[in-house]
Amino acid sequence: MIFSELYSAYYNAVAAILKEAAENKIDSGRIRDIIEKYAFGESVLNIEPALKEGRWSLLKPDGTSVLEKKPTMPLTKVEKQWLKAISMDPRVSLFFLEGTCSGSNPNTDTCQINMGFEDDISPLFTPADYELFDRYLDGDDYTDENYRSNFRLILDAIKNQYPLSIHMENRTGKRVRQAVLPDHLEYSEKDDKFRLIGAWKKSRVIINLGRISDCRRYKGPEEPLNETKENGLKKATSRKVVFELDDRRNALERVLLHFAHFEKQAEHIDERKYKVTVIYDRDDETEMVIRLLSFGPMVKVIAPESFVDLIKKRLVDQKSCGL
Repeated sequence: MIFSELYSAYYNAVAAILKEAAENKIDSGRIRDIIEKYAFGESVLNIEPALKEGRWSLLKPDGTSVLEKKPTMPLTKVEKQWLKAISMDPRVSLFFLEGTCSGSNPNTDTCQINMGFEDDISPLFTPADYELFDRYLDGDDYTDENYRSNFRLILDAIKNQYPLSIHMENRTGKRVRQAVLPDHLEYSEKDDKFRLIGAWKKSRVIINLGRISDCRRYKGPEEPLNETKENGLKKATSRKVVFELDDRRNALERVLLHFAHFEKQAEHIDERKYKVTVIYDRDDETEMVIRLLSFGPMVKVIAPESFVDLIKKRLVDQKSCGL
């Protein structure tokens, strides 16, 4: 909620209006156009009258701005503190060219991105202020320079759509080479790992970034890239799980937030029960089982039967291990 008030749709819309009004007179039609672009359809009913009638003393009667300069929206101190805090997450620094990392343990060490803040700005929180207890401990090493170099090359290949030649270790420890046209990256919260999703020769390719030893631009025989991507990625298999949710202790809100990045649908059954359908990738099935079990008795999987069996097996295995 730190940014919601200062950078809400209303503020962005009014700032855009004032920027234009600082140079030229602005009429009602142009005001409506800007509001529709930066805010919501119904926002015209609130913003335009407030500006035109003088309730917000920001526009003169002739349609020019009362400000001598174009408005800016500088960051507040708490916003800078929050940004500085997340800049210490080693995963964040993967997406920036600038930044330094120290150590080899991504669970404790930090990366600091140069965001141009004053030295006296302290982070709102640090990695030492919270403890993660629901994910595996063998996550990717985000401080490793080879990993970071590979990550940035993959990002560039995704953006500019060119193939890569990747050397890696497979699950048996054997060194293999794989050509791939990257499409996107996925991150697993439970595994704390990134994986590359792409295609090659009509096949879908999934590669864990932590297994990559060398990554470079592909120099082999040219492939029809558009056809490769279309035919390969369409073989991705989506599955769905359906479960009943007992909305106790804000369970519905927590479930919807937990599965925010999944395609899903919630249907109200009765006063406190919901039927929720979540679409997921086949390769995420184990993680999906773990995620649903974390909600305990508030979630009951009802379909498909194969997923119900996975839940039962997981519970039996946990009981046999004394968990």
